[in-house]
Amino acid sequence: MLPGAESAFARWTVAGLLPRSPRQGSLFLAWQAKRERRWFPVGRLDADADRSHYVFRYTHGAKVAKRESGFAPLYDFPSFETVYHSQRLFPLFENRVMNRSRKSFREYLDHLAIDGSDPDPLEILAVDGGYRMTDNFEVFPKIEKRSDGGFRCRFFLHGSRHTSPTARKRVDSLRAEEGLYIAIELTNPATQLAVQIQTKDYQMIGWAPRYLVGDLAEAMAHAPSEYRARVVKANAGSLLYRKSVLIELSGRWPDEYRPMSSKNYCVLTADPTEDQGVSLPP
Repeated sequence: MLPGAESAFARWTVAGLLPRSPRQGSLFLAWQAKRERRWFPVGRLDADADRSHYVFRYTHGAKVAKRESGFAPLYDFPSFETVYHSQRLFPLFENRVMNRSRKSFREYLDHLAIDGSDPDPLEILAVDGGYRMTDNFEVFPKIEKRSDGGFRCRFFLHGSRHTSPTARKRVDSLRAEEGLYIAIELTNPATQLAVQIQTKDYQMIGWAPRYLVGDLAEAMAHAPSEYRARVVKANAGSLLYRKSVLIELSGRWPDEYRPMSSKNYCVLTADPTEDQGVSLPP
């Protein structure tokens, strides 16, 4: 059983599609194959504006992960074809957010650059990634394209431990609001295509998350002069968290471009009203 698999606590019912709302949120669930170290988007979580209705569906990436790396359905969500509904956040996701009763909760929010005494768990997960040492899942937000083609996203710097000693020392000296450069890497030994993060003095300090690479490369090719990257939060010396540098990146996609729209990101069951659903006791 996966950690946090208290299925009985979720009220799962058959319901209609989520209403459109500015606060509607979507997160993808990613799974890493341990042997190949390859990441797959395997599920999508959607929530309505007042966070009273949550929906989880598997994506086509789950079947690719099953075929290529042996991925199996999760304990809480045992069928690839079922649409799961809940009146509260599913335990698989809820347990990836620090309990707000812990003394370090305010420090945790400060680390993520999130304000508010009652923050949205989806907002926290979108920045934090929901990393746990006990499994090989993470979450990431669905990047939304504005009507003018622009977008903005935040993520923690990846892979700085694989850079040079000089670069790692430079990471420790980063400050909030410091500008950064972005560069496409075509010969990354692990992924081939990657997006490097560089300082203004041309120190390569790490990479953007793999799930962003394809979409960022498209945006950089379309409008390279409109790219902006900056340090939001530098947490050098923190012993509580494995992620030290929070970065915000903005840019613009072509009019016809739809981010995160490849088949692996598409849900297997598009219309929840067509599914038989699952009902569990509250």
